[in-house]
Amino acid sequence: MPGFELWSDKERKEVNDVLETGILMRYGFDGPRKGIWKSKELEEAICKRFGCNYAQLTSSGTAALSTAMSALGIGYGDEVITPSFTFVASFEAILSVGAVPVLVDIDETLTLAPDAVRNAITPKTKAIMPVHMCGGMADMDALQAICKEHNLFLLEDACQSIGGTYKGKHLGTIGDAGTFSFDFVKTITCAEGGVVMMNSKELYEKCDGYTDHGHDHKGADRGADLHPFIGYNYRISELHAAVGLAQIQRLDEFLAIQKKNHGILKNMLAKLPGVSFRHIPDPAGDSCSFVSWFLPTKEATVAVVNEMKAQGILAGNFYWFDNNWHYIRKWDHLKNATTLNSLHPELKARVMEQANKDFSASDEVMGRCISTAISLLWTEEQIKEKGEKMVAAIQKVLNEQTITN
Repeated sequence: MPGFELWSDKERKEVNDVLETGILMRYGFDGPRKGIWKSKELEEAICKRFGCNYAQLTSSGTAALSTAMSALGIGYGDEVITPSFTFVASFEAILSVGAVPVLVDIDETLTLAPDAVRNAITPKTKAIMPVHMCGGMADMDALQAICKEHNLFLLEDACQSIGGTYKGKHLGTIGDAGTFSFDFVKTITCAEGGVVMMNSKELYEKCDGYTDHGHDHKGADRGADLHPFIGYNYRISELHAAVGLAQIQRLDEFLAIQKKNHGILKNMLAKLPGVSFRHIPDPAGDSCSFVSWFLPTKEATVAVVNEMKAQGILAGNFYWFDNNWHYIRKWDHLKNATTLNSLHPELKARVMEQANKDFSASDEVMGRCISTAISLLWTEEQIKEKGEKMVAAIQKVLNEQTITN
């Protein structure tokens, strides 16, 4: 899955360009940098590759989400609907702007269930934030229709689905704004970094200033910049951008390998009558970073996880239902609104109310789901060996359960 698996001289060359100038900051120092502007180059490459008008790099995917929400005017008193299966950064970013994360159930897309979204809308709802988990995508037609009907922003968290598309459009470029993460285990990496993508010039100018202490960046002298609003330091460095600049040039290479390996493994698993697969609203747009598959029951799924663990083949297979980072079930810190700084009592109460709702519909999906990460380094022989071991473990459990029943 991640670009770090195929590190090359291309990344080293881009980084060395920056090291030779010694200018690691993305802004200012025009003379000493000798024309080296890796962040600007990467933003231009993102616009060209993914088909958006503007791109603003940030220090992380989390910072990108916070930036996008602030630029959209989302804040105190607002609610943002997002899925119960995501990464903790999604709700962290919502909380960072003072809004309330309204987590709702998913369906077998492993993303927002449109009916659950509709049922969660209140007069305080400001945005819907689908999270395109594990390389796939949400039902964007349904979510766009809901946003249009209720006059809501559509903010895409596409951090896990770089290179994925929906009906010909790149994930992250369909809504009012979209974000990628370029951390170390994403499809392309900067080591740490993120980006906000958008088509609105006004929104871009807000993101541009917000990520750099509110600087308007309209003059030649950084010290003379005006500050039309308060911002924060969410800047990316030139070193990180340099890595990303090499990686984005290799994205098609990464995706081709990923899709090939994904296809081989999925075809092996598909031969088992007890295995089904995640619903992908647009199969042609799957970035194929994971094969996500289901077993008939939670009990069978737990038994398969335990069998793979016993055989030493669980690595790379994720049972999200018991995962501390990605699913609501074990987010006690969110359910208790545990923070180092004090939240406003009203916000704290609303966060706890939302996080402690009934997520049994999501439990039914996640209790039966295992996701297998796709490596770019696998040989066909290794995929075959891995697949055969997984198939044997699954078949053993299903046979035993059939005999028992």
